[in-house]
Amino acid sequence: MPPRGHQSPRHKPDITLPASYNDLKFTQIRTQHHEKEPSVIILTLYRPGKHNAFTDTMREEIEAAYAMFDVDERVKCIVVTGDGRIFCAGADLDIGFGEGTSGAEAEKVQDHRDGGGRVTLSIFHCRKPTIGALQGSAVGIGITMTLPMNIRIAYKGAKIGFVFSRRGLIMEACSSYFLPRLVGHSRAMKAITTGATYLAEDKVWDGLFSEVVDKPEDVLPKALEVAEDVVRNTSSVSTYLMKELMFRDAGSPEGQHLLDSRIIYELFGSP
Repeated sequence: MPPRGHQSPRHKPDITLPASYNDLKFTQIRTQHHEKEPSVIILTLYRPGKHNAFTDTMREEIEAAYAMFDVDERVKCIVVTGDGRIFCAGADLDIGFGEGTSGAEAEKVQDHRDGGGRVTLSIFHCRKPTIGALQGSAVGIGITMTLPMNIRIAYKGAKIGFVFSRRGLIMEACSSYFLPRLVGHSRAMKAITTGATYLAEDKVWDGLFSEVVDKPEDVLPKALEVAEDVVRNTSSVSTYLMKELMFRDAGSPEGQHLLDSRIIYELFGSP
């Protein structure tokens, strides 16, 4: 069951779709249609001079954008990248983490869901595939937000780090669920135990990136090339259902067979 109070984006009744995603007036992200394939939306983390560090405003804007992407039939695929040399430097530490957990604040914590987790779930619940285009380094929430994405492509020299143990923090944004499923428990344990940054091409990230490229300027074009192929040659419904099958498996081959069979039957019986 989802956490108390959680709603996937499609359950929000007050979503207004824009005439064009080029026209949305966000402050810390940018959205635009891909010129060659307008059904592909490019979402750019955009905090010039701040290495695209994550803030609550960025969280709100990503959630709002993904709520629209999920229900908009014009959108077939999303590519997420960062402005400038860095994909995302993690949480903006100049802003901090609030006032603590005493008194009234302690009561709020009982119902609190971390902002990174809300972004992760908005991406995960979106029925349109997302491709991460990491043209530069990503640490903390900068990398954990990419874990629910269908595909991740990175510059081979990008520094990637789950640095929580070096900050006295813990994994957030659902990363303790996604990371071991993507890279295996052994590699995940090395990453979180050392808290170090490793290049995207390091073996510790085997399974995290579907492709690493030689130059940072080649990352976005490669991701867009993949996105074009996806929207022209695949079914977004099929892709979404297969992703759900893998992450919400029935726990046994027999159980999965029964689930697969039911869904195949329903699909074949659909108009």
